[in-house]
Amino acid sequence: MTGSRAPDDPSVRTFSATVDRVTDDAVVLDETYFYAASGGQPADRGFIDGTAVADVWDVDGEVHHGLASPEGGLESEFEPGQEVECIVDDTFRTYCMRAHTASHVLYGAGRRLFDDLGYGGFDIDDRKVRVDFATPSDVDDDALVELERLTNRAVWDSYPVSWGEVDVETARDHEAVAFNTKTEEGVMAGADTVRIVTVGGDTRGNLGELDTEEAKEALALDGSAWDAAACGGTHVSNTEEIGPVEVLSRSNPGEGLTRIEFAVGPVGIRRDATVHRAALSAAREVDVGIEELPEAVARLAEENDALSEELESLKGEVLEARLSSLETVDRDGARWQVGAVEGFGPNEVGDRLQSQIASEDDGPDVAAVVGDGDAPFVVVATGGEPAAGEVVEEITDQFGGGGGGGPTFAQGGGLGADPEEVLAWLRGK
Repeated sequence: MTGSRAPDDPSVRTFSATVDRVTDDAVVLDETYFYAASGGQPADRGFIDGTAVADVWDVDGEVHHGLASPEGGLESEFEPGQEVECIVDDTFRTYCMRAHTASHVLYGAGRRLFDDLGYGGFDIDDRKVRVDFATPSDVDDDALVELERLTNRAVWDSYPVSWGEVDVETARDHEAVAFNTKTEEGVMAGADTVRIVTVGGDTRGNLGELDTEEAKEALALDGSAWDAAACGGTHVSNTEEIGPVEVLSRSNPGEGLTRIEFAVGPVGIRRDATVHRAALSAAREVDVGIEELPEAVARLAEENDALSEELESLKGEVLEARLSSLETVDRDGARWQVGAVEGFGPNEVGDRLQSQIASEDDGPDVAAVVGDGDAPFVVVATGGEPAAGEVVEEITDQFGGGGGGGPTFAQGGGLGADPEEVLAWLRGK
């Protein structure tokens, strides 16, 4: 069986190989540097003898290469023993290496911020990377910013990145090693050794030729490294190759996890530029420096709340005055007050109207108010006779729309007439 050489030699982008066999949907080579999707890292892209590689997957330790046909399906027009030239997509492989190593660096930053941190897995897509933290700690805004700061500091400090095999028992005995068997499937299954990737350990990169004791020392399993994790992915050889890391968001996917999403490369750079531009623009609008922006925003929010309260109070006074001066008409021996208001919603009018009817000993028998605006409405309050709901039903029967309510209060909306038409009808009946 032929496993991928990509994890141990991630810099290889072109290679020659021999077709070992052909299945219904894939080609198997005698050796390959294509990475098979595993543990959150996607499969490599590229070409075999000019035919695009659509997918790469692992079957019991054997790498299968699915080839894309021009029609979009899979084709395998190769013969066993055929010599082929292979090209791994350099841009995508480099991105995955940077993104994968960045996830380890971010997790190492998390270890420095949170107690009882567990690893819940990770995933890479074309635009962002996510790492799931298992921690009871609250990852608030300050923690999110500190995660980003520590991660980028580790990138700047140019930590070497190393990988090598140690026996499973040794790896399990070291708390410094992060494990997640669910997302790192295949790393330990049925094996006596486990591949450990260390950030800040030995400077030699691939430690595959060292024996277990030498690898343990080189991989800094004493806890002195920035991070150490069981991992079968491809990685850069030094954190400086990652470039800037931009934390995008956090969320709670469940199961006691906090999900951190971040970007590396052009996506991260664009996001950083967008945020910086927005901060400069906001600071300019309120005439402060960026560092003073939080205090300025808090002050403006407080002032806005005070003004909103004052405005609501003034609007209430205006509405009350308008309702107090409604036109009085006699209808069927009952005293009605009718009128129109503008700039208020049906709920605002309804609350005030009910309160006004209930508080006046010598109030009208019926109060009907029509809302003037793009969506005319009517609000009716009565002492119970006639029933407010029946009045609204008569109005909507005449002018369209719908609504309803009880004996003392009802409202309708979507009237197909302007307020003056409705008022004329109320006055004339």
